[in-house]
Amino acid sequence: MENYHYRNKIMGNKSSSTEPKIAPGDGIRSLRSTLLFKAINYELYVRPNMIIMTVGLTIMMGCSGYIFYMRSKYDDLGYYTAVESDGTERFIKKESKWNT
Repeated sequence: MENYHYRNKIMGNKSSSTEPKIAPGDGIRSLRSTLLFKAINYELYVRPNMIIMTVGLTIMMGCSGYIFYMRSKYDDLGYYTAVESDGTERFIKKESKWNT
């Protein structure tokens, strides 16, 4: 066994103890990459955090819900955009043909 380590030292082979341990599920974290790549793609190297993910998902759903709510309220008002002959835009309330 001692000759094996001596021969690896002379030949320049790395011993298995200096190599990083790769565990199943590490994915891209187990590959060598530059610090710039790791800084730009930070989310690839951080383990998922369920609390932060839940908070972010809740906020995104809340914002989307608010946008859809405001859109439906705007549509319910009954206004539409009319383009005049000179190119200006006006908001005009929709009227029934029965009223005219």
